[in-house]
Amino acid sequence: MLSQRLFGFFALSLTLLIHSGAARAEPVVGQPAPTFSGAAAEGGTLNLADLRGKIVILEWTNHECPFVRKHYESGNIPKVQKQAASQGVVWLQVISSGPDKEGYVDAATAKKLNQERGATPANVVFDPSGTIGKLYAATNTPQLFIIDPKGVLLYKGGIDSIPSADQDDIASAENYISSALKELAAGKPISKSVTKPYGCTVKYAG
Repeated sequence: MLSQRLFGFFALSLTLLIHSGAARAEPVVGQPAPTFSGAAAEGGTLNLADLRGKIVILEWTNHECPFVRKHYESGNIPKVQKQAASQGVVWLQVISSGPDKEGYVDAATAKKLNQERGATPANVVFDPSGTIGKLYAATNTPQLFIIDPKGVLLYKGGIDSIPSADQDDIASAENYISSALKELAAGKPISKSVTKPYGCTVKYAG
């Protein structure tokens, strides 16, 4: 009886450790990016693994966030999305806002917003439970990740070097994603592969 209780105790402890470790884990540049699947604005379920063979950019977004509005209303992010598309890069917006939270939208609204803003992501992935966001330890909107064709994380961080909501700062900021795309197109490694994201907090459910 005692041995059975001890076995049960150690099994429970191991389970808790595994889940605790998973909760704390953050994606590491140079290591495989976490895989996921989620409902997509264009219909059906999008599986990240199905995009192997292509460079993928994940952009956490919340259209009501002033920092996100700065980069969309100025045309900054739409411009970088077009740059990415011209290189065959798949740009995915990820919305981790929980139901009734700021930035939560349905598929029709997400597509309407992008049309109004001149934005051209390849797709929008909905993450109302926050599962994908927490898998990537996403904290801000906007926050971006670049994944190579083999599924390895190449970049994580912010959109640019000036953490403000002022559109006037865009011209003098270094756009980290645009710079990374230029380096990748030249066959070079991304020189600034980890930067500090800024913006609004991700509005997770609960």
